Amino acid sequence: QVQLVESGGGLVQAGGSLTLSCAASGYIFGDAAMGWFRQAPGKQRELVASITSGGNTNYAESVKGRFTISRDNAKNSMYLQMNSLKPEDTAVYYCNFLRVTIPLFSWGQGTQVTVSS
Repeated sequence: QVQLVESGGGLVQAGGSLTLSCAASGYIFGDAAMGWFRQAPGKQRELVASITSGGNTNYAESVKGRFTISRDNAKNSMYLQMNSLKPEDTAVYYCNFLRVTIPLFSWGQGTQVTVSS
């Protein structure tokens, strides 16, 4: 059974930084693309960053230049470095394995990121 555990969220002022972590188990981590999603209150969940098994990355326009996605296959972990945070980045952040841009498994509990102005 695939398990996804996100951590690292918190409350930060606008302009600040946070690093999110995703610990994954139950799947062949090194062979799969992964992504970070977020869901703000009243909005649909959106993909903000993705990384292939080979390390190629892609970002939503809204976070490009501010967020950096990375992975450590030896640790079955993925990260999201978030800089220059804005109040509109406030959301619950989730990780998942991907097929192209489609999440493959049930969601974890997510981690709340709140950016105050």
